[in-house]
Amino acid sequence: MTTDVKYNEYAKELLEQLPKGAFLTVKAGDKLNTMTIGWGAPAFIWQKPIFLVLVRYSRYTYQLLEQAREFTVSIPINKDMKKALAFCGTKSGREVDKFKEANLTAEPAKVVNTPIIGECDLHYECKVVYQQAMEPAILADHIKTSAYPKGDYHVMYFGEIVACYKKE
Repeated sequence: MTTDVKYNEYAKELLEQLPKGAFLTVKAGDKLNTMTIGWGAPAFIWQKPIFLVLVRYSRYTYQLLEQAREFTVSIPINKDMKKALAFCGTKSGREVDKFKEANLTAEPAKVVNTPIIGECDLHYECKVVYQQAMEPAILADHIKTSAYPKGDYHVMYFGEIVACYKKE
């Protein structure tokens, strides 16, 4: 059973869990992948609730997101999912079925075609309304050094939150 919630109702729980990991899932055609994210942000931009996610060009998820133009973010709040998060953050969906290997369930989302992670409690369904490639020339040097030593920059995706709910 799910309960619709406001996008910011569980902001505290989301922002406490995000540095520990959350699942960013994308489905393009018959290709499905999830990856672990530790960065992102709920926001209110353009009179819309937005979820900002960052995806490196080198990631399989980037390829899928460019096609799908939508994503889900699934947050484990009440369940320890450290092993699955670690696995999905270190393996590529190009080479392995993360859902099978990490024992994750792809459950249908309410609005978008990309599924949610069934084992998680809090879910955001998003449709991309804007994206921006990072501009290394205007990024603070200390962030370049710490986050991008190999020059593998992110694309920032702004997803309009079209559904947000908590599983009971």
